[in-house]
Amino acid sequence: MSQAHIRAAMSGQPNCGKSTMFNAITGGSARVGNYPGITVDRLEGTYRKNGYEIKLVDLPGTYSLTSYSMEEVVARNVIVDEHPDVVINMVDATALERSLYLAVQFMEIGAPLVLGLNMMDEVKRNGVAIDTKKLSQLLNVPVVACTARLGQGREELMAEVVQLAKDTKGLWKPIRLSYGPDLDPILERMAKRIEEEGFMTGRHDPRWVAIKYLEGDELVIEAGRAAGPLSAELEAVCAEAEKTTRLNSNTTPDAIIADWRYGFINGLLKQGVVTGGDELRRNMSDNIDRVVTHKLLGPLIMAGMLWAMFYITFTLGAYPQGWIEDGFTALSDLGTTYIPEGYVQSLIVNGIIGGVGAVIGFTPLILIMFAMLVFLEDLGYMARVAYMMDKVMRIFGLHGMSVMPLIMSGGIPGGCAVPGVMCARTLRSPRERLATILTAPFMVCGAKTTAYLMLVAAFFPQSPTGAMFAVVIAAWAFVLLVSRLLRWTVVKGESTPFVMEIPPYRLPTLRGVAVHTLERVWQYVKKAGTVILAVSIVMWAVMTFPELPEDTVASFDARRSIAEEQVKTANPQATGEDLDKLVSDAQTPITDEQNEAALQYSVGGSVGSFLKPVTDLAGFPWQANIALIGAFAAKEVFVSTMATAYSMGEVDPEDATSLSDRLAADPAWTLPAILSVFVFMLLYTPCMVTVVCIAKESNWKWALFSVGGSMAFAFVMAVVVFHTTKLFV
Repeated sequence: MSQAHIRAAMSGQPNCGKSTMFNAITGGSARVGNYPGITVDRLEGTYRKNGYEIKLVDLPGTYSLTSYSMEEVVARNVIVDEHPDVVINMVDATALERSLYLAVQFMEIGAPLVLGLNMMDEVKRNGVAIDTKKLSQLLNVPVVACTARLGQGREELMAEVVQLAKDTKGLWKPIRLSYGPDLDPILERMAKRIEEEGFMTGRHDPRWVAIKYLEGDELVIEAGRAAGPLSAELEAVCAEAEKTTRLNSNTTPDAIIADWRYGFINGLLKQGVVTGGDELRRNMSDNIDRVVTHKLLGPLIMAGMLWAMFYITFTLGAYPQGWIEDGFTALSDLGTTYIPEGYVQSLIVNGIIGGVGAVIGFTPLILIMFAMLVFLEDLGYMARVAYMMDKVMRIFGLHGMSVMPLIMSGGIPGGCAVPGVMCARTLRSPRERLATILTAPFMVCGAKTTAYLMLVAAFFPQSPTGAMFAVVIAAWAFVLLVSRLLRWTVVKGESTPFVMEIPPYRLPTLRGVAVHTLERVWQYVKKAGTVILAVSIVMWAVMTFPELPEDTVASFDARRSIAEEQVKTANPQATGEDLDKLVSDAQTPITDEQNEAALQYSVGGSVGSFLKPVTDLAGFPWQANIALIGAFAAKEVFVSTMATAYSMGEVDPEDATSLSDRLAADPAWTLPAILSVFVFMLLYTPCMVTVVCIAKESNWKWALFSVGGSMAFAFVMAVVVFHTTKLFV
């Protein structure tokens, strides 16, 4: 290890403030959440001071290093394979006993450890005192008091990292815990055999391998079987150990190991490390939870919260949304005025400004919705939602922890299926994980939110809140229904017990909410400026070419000339602007007819017409056919494509009619057709990025199943909704 360069890993249990401290140290923007599994990607940052450059890796939040979940496996593999010079373990100081369990496992593996006791402000406020010096002496690791959300302890933590790296020089020293008279002799025997045979010792400490065998760690045992015949011998010893522990204490070796680890921590804390009680904080959270998670009040509060979010979004967001739409209208006017009529004008005004502008116009609504969602996440409320939903989830073959991936995917509109699918890694049962992955894309992600906001504004202007609320409830209903179907058929299996931490309530900081909200909004805007811009241009081209034959154009020109002559004949006294207006009014229906004919003649129109016999069963307007195809790239493209389709050819600077108004004026959008498109949009094929993500998290077989299955299910449901609704309207 170079003295100037240090490699460090940031670790900790979910909700311990790990990502907040990572951000404070690196100045980055790692995501903070109050539920397991939020840090599903590898995040890296750099800290430089006094000639030292520390490369910091943010590990996934994990409760242990046993291979129960993907988060735990990833965290362990990074530590074992990359062998960082120092591991920083952030600990929730308000729950010290539980939090030190992970620290003990790091010490068992031998990682040079710096302990960061976070939330020390809450500890003090609750009348509790933690003797960090004593804890450091007892554990023989540096301990730093921190308050991550305020950045307190950051510099001290990094100073200890530098000092520890200098002291250890990259050497790891595993500690040896006792696991009682039954297991200690067995562990010694196993560790000796492992050492003699050099069995997996290139990667792991021999005693640690023995412990993992006794814990029944599937990945280690699987690797052991591939490493050599000693694995069979070790497994036989484990079977003997289990017989012994069952006879002597009616339990299993892994339970004994966990008990002795907690016993070690208990004994540690009883040596005067912690004084005082933390009743106040716990009582406050408990008192709030008595209402918020009440059997009857809890769901009502949850529904009310959702309703309030939509109401605030639509009411407050309408003003800035109008300003942005006015801005893009002005931009279109400029383009129409100063760019000569032709392809370039059409591309810029209709393709680019019309397409991207339609998506950007919804940014204020997205921003407001994200801000409220981030606030609730950081407050700790979303973990309560998971807790309340567990019983419902079980009925449909899912797990309480499935709620988080579903919410992240858009259970509360504005999420994204990609992190939602990745977040499903926290589920321990492969079947529950797969069912969650396959149904998460049904939720109302940020992209779908944009499309629904536009459609709701067009067709339900009197009750947008209620309409949006109904869309979300429908999404949840479909997710539960399809999950149940999947668990009965292609992903059968038993459910696993619910284990999830319910963190205490913490008031988020304004900065934290602002940073995380802007982070999401920026991703949205960036997407509009890249993917959606590119797709908008492509969609403009397929809806522009080929153009109508010359003789057809000539026939429309002739009809306009005839209309003009008829107006002049009928109004001999009219002159100037009055005459121009009368002529324009008479020619507009002909121009609209020509625009529609041009669209239908284009490649896009041909595709729409080709699909029409099929999509007529679901009542889709032909423009929706093209928009839904384009939306496979990214769901936001639905809006931009519709904007292009409904503004194509209409470049009148005086025409400021919004897309929603144009949709509402189109007679093809009957109520059955509207509801049919709503349902299809909700259920059909995930966007391309999500499909790739599903393939990575499962395999391509399930990814293709997701594409084909979703498409078929969405179409069947759209047809059912269309024809059922027609019976009543």
